Amino acid sequence: MAINPDHLGREYPAPEVYEVTRGKIREFAEAINDPNPAYVDRESARTLGYADVVAPPTFPVILGMAGSAQAVADPDLGVDFSRVVHGDQRFQYSRPLLAGDVLSSVTRITGIKTLGGNDLLTLETEAADAGGEHVVTATMMLVVRGA
Repeated sequence: MAINPDHLGREYPAPEVYEVTRGKIREFAEAINDPNPAYVDRESARTLGYADVVAPPTFPVILGMAGSAQAVADPDLGVDFSRVVHGDQRFQYSRPLLAGDVLSSVTRITGIKTLGGNDLLTLETEAADAGGEHVVTATMMLVVRGA
């Protein structure tokens, strides 16, 4: 079953804000095996000019997961999750993510196309801080393998 192209532009707001904590940053850095001290030590981060520990550049994948899960679970979209593979991931920052940030986010379907018998679904998650300022856009492309 093909992805429903009528869903292009549909939005999936996060159900709650996401609080970036030192613990979550540390856990993520450990999960990706990145020993950068700026991810776990406030003084190291301050030496680099940050107010607190900074999140690894790929950290916003966490924000996109909630929105993409809502989209993929939308029965009207027509995604067979058993056929999904991750195709691409990009991040566009206005500023780095820091411990203490409280982020709201919305995921939007920005691309639906068929290529080589596979459907490509592009989702963008825009995150803003508590003041409403853009922080990062995480773009994810999912490949739904054809039959």
